[in-house]
Amino acid sequence: MKFLKTLCLLLTLSAFFATSAFAQDDEFDRLPEVTLKDMDGKSVNVADYGENGKITVMSFWATWCGPCKKELNNIAERYDRWQDEFGLEVIAVSVDDQRSSDKVKTYVNGVGWEYDVLLDVNEDLKRQLNFQTVPYTIVVDSEGDILYEHGGYVEGDENELEEIIKEIKAYEEE
Repeated sequence: MKFLKTLCLLLTLSAFFATSAFAQDDEFDRLPEVTLKDMDGKSVNVADYGENGKITVMSFWATWCGPCKKELNNIAERYDRWQDEFGLEVIAVSVDDQRSSDKVKTYVNGVGWEYDVLLDVNEDLKRQLNFQTVPYTIVVDSEGDILYEHGGYVEGDENELEEIIKEIKAYEEE
């Protein structure tokens, strides 16, 4: 099953994102067991997002990163529709350090994001996922497999992200 899942998704989705990093073997990576805090200081095990039966978009950002904020603000405009159509969730993971993490809650409350926001102040999750810069976005299927990874942001990337989500949802419904 994993082999067929990999083959079908690679063939279907790679045409959309030739420049993105996409799993190339029979086993997909999964979300690691890393505990982060949410904006209210509650501990959250990141791996739990891969076990909730939903497609999850996880976007890494920082308050000092203009493209990060633009991407998440553009996703916010679609979020209600994406929840209705795909039953997904979006998680914004701030990589602001301890000194600048106080700005996260102020910014998020100011723009009104409705999705969960986690704080990766020590970059534990970032290190586990092995990427260098933000913005960085991953998509996790309803079985917890990381199917898509993309670094950077250009206006309109959210359209391509939506296509990826549609393909994953369609595959899962087969």
